[in-house]
Amino acid sequence: MHPLPFSGGLAYTTIFWTTYVLWLVLETIGARTKRSSDSSKSRDRGSYRLLMILLWIALAFGFALPFFLPQANIQWHRTGIFFAGIVLMLAGMAFRFYSMSLLGRFFTYQVAVHPGQTVVESGPYRCIRHPSYTGGLITLAGLGLARGNWAGLLEILICTGTGYAYRMYVEEAALLAALGDPYREYMRRTRRLVPFLF
Repeated sequence: MHPLPFSGGLAYTTIFWTTYVLWLVLETIGARTKRSSDSSKSRDRGSYRLLMILLWIALAFGFALPFFLPQANIQWHRTGIFFAGIVLMLAGMAFRFYSMSLLGRFFTYQVAVHPGQTVVESGPYRCIRHPSYTGGLITLAGLGLARGNWAGLLEILICTGTGYAYRMYVEEAALLAALGDPYREYMRRTRRLVPFLF
């Protein structure tokens, strides 16, 4: 039996594709408006490109797996899992864009350090260094659940988790080099993605 977005009728299909397209539109607008305008400030080291490549690979495989690996399709509480996935997608998007808004002009889709940049410690930045990535991973976990295939959930988290891990390494090195001891102290007090854990 295929997952609900592909076999559950018009309501499930509409809810899924509306949420998915909303995510794509928001990320596309963000990528176009929050791109670093000065390439001389970029310290990205290919992390954005790698993350995008891994994301698109994960999306392609994730949509194919329910059909090519049907034994991994979620059968247990299908409706509840589907709606939990949609809620996670919406919550992840909201958390990601809220976190991005707190950084204001310092947030870009490519790793860059701006003149006058300081360590931001408001909102979720009090506890975690990369809340926008946490929001992104929550969104992708929701997408994996909503698509209704355990293998698809696993592969999207592994692919994008790998991309985010490299990006966090690059970003933290750039901020440490630019901001020095204040950022080093901030790193000592905070976790990367999950408060008090990781």
